[in-house]
Amino acid sequence: MPDTAGTVGTAQIAVTGLAVMGRNLARNLARNGFRVAVHNRTTSRAEALVEEFGHEGDLTLARSMEELVASLERPRRIIVMVKAGASTDAVLDELLPLLDEGDIVADAGNAYWRDTVRRHDALAEKGVRFAGVGVSGGEVGALEGPSIMPGCDGDTYGELGPFLEIISAHVDDEPCCTLIGPDGSGHFVKMVHNGIEYADMQLIAETYDLLRGSAGLAPADIADTFRAWNDTELESYLVEITAEVLAHTDSSTGRPFVDVVRDAAEQKGTGRWTVQTALDLGVPVTAIAEATMARAVSGDTARRDAVREALEFGAEPPGGAVTVDDLRQALYAAKIVAYAQGLDMVREGSQQQGWDVDPADLARIWRDGCIIRARLLGDITEAVEEHPDAPSLLATPTFAAAVSDRLPALRRVVSAAVGSGVPAPVFSSVLSYVDALRAERLPAALVQGLRDYFGAHTYERVDRDGTFHTLWSEGAAEVEAG
Repeated sequence: MPDTAGTVGTAQIAVTGLAVMGRNLARNLARNGFRVAVHNRTTSRAEALVEEFGHEGDLTLARSMEELVASLERPRRIIVMVKAGASTDAVLDELLPLLDEGDIVADAGNAYWRDTVRRHDALAEKGVRFAGVGVSGGEVGALEGPSIMPGCDGDTYGELGPFLEIISAHVDDEPCCTLIGPDGSGHFVKMVHNGIEYADMQLIAETYDLLRGSAGLAPADIADTFRAWNDTELESYLVEITAEVLAHTDSSTGRPFVDVVRDAAEQKGTGRWTVQTALDLGVPVTAIAEATMARAVSGDTARRDAVREALEFGAEPPGGAVTVDDLRQALYAAKIVAYAQGLDMVREGSQQQGWDVDPADLARIWRDGCIIRARLLGDITEAVEEHPDAPSLLATPTFAAAVSDRLPALRRVVSAAVGSGVPAPVFSSVLSYVDALRAERLPAALVQGLRDYFGAHTYERVDRDGTFHTLWSEGAAEVEAG
């Protein structure tokens, strides 16, 4: 292996943090003709990368952060790919004294967007430009072309964007990468993307559970069903790999792979961040919230065991009729709602933060490379572009019709789940959300009355303007609250 440490001013871009995602991103850059400097806290990992994949392109080994910075042309461009949180701050603390005004640091990890805003402001005080870059696609996407969501200033994107656009996935020669907006917008959008991903995966899991528990299909048969569905409007990466997972047989036991995997789903925090941020924004993302809670319930195995043992179930539930076609229709309708809620959240977050994020851009760059890529996104792009002022994706003609046509099937699926005792929290929440949006009157009027009774929180009337309070302990006389 040639010793290239200490080469000065020749690399165009650097990657520090060479776990799977960082390593593959560095290889992607080198494969596309860029001169790439690579660094890792454990030097042997960087050495191994250059040794094994140096033939793919121009990879410069840096054994220290000082060597990494020295190896770069100016303005320096450094991509940080380390664990979110304290590890990212530690890398930035080490880098900052070595950088000059105008240099660029891009955090391409799964950072919390508020941390990105903080880091952007802190580095700006030192004259260093900072980009929060959302990257989706997993390890294969990082190598072959991910969907990339950069948040930074326009001049920073002018320096960094050409690198990111070239290595991203492409649809019809269009990169799945665009400037999302300033400071934390890229990581905010990536967070919402991951929230939609949570909902999508949970919906697929609930569909599998109903196909097995209510329709009585074996995993191999369900795999064939998902494989067939991938040739319909449900075509997507997640539906495709669901068929692969369900068709897999465990080599040591001969049982379906899905039966030997512990039924406790983990999470790295992005779903939780999405729900917490949605609450702060006041945006209902019920599908994402229920999917996040479903993972929490699955992991709460001690409580599950205790309740299962203690709770009297009595006779088996009578079950309900569910068909494969009902589930296909319900899954598509529910996916639409999950995307709609995510886009609602992006709109509100963008408005409150002053980011000016274009939802059509998101649908466009999510069409390939990312985990939630799907045929559906092409239709979403068209709908959002044609109806930019629609308050919801569900208010556009295309998707209003799509959901309306499938509501009877969704209702039958939820009824079957309840009748069969099969938990379907996201399907149920989607139906309740749609029914709430469609309702002419909601029981929130009673909630307002109760709040006014015990806390004098006031209310508005439907027949005249103003804010009112009822003197409940004084003969229930109504007064204007001013």
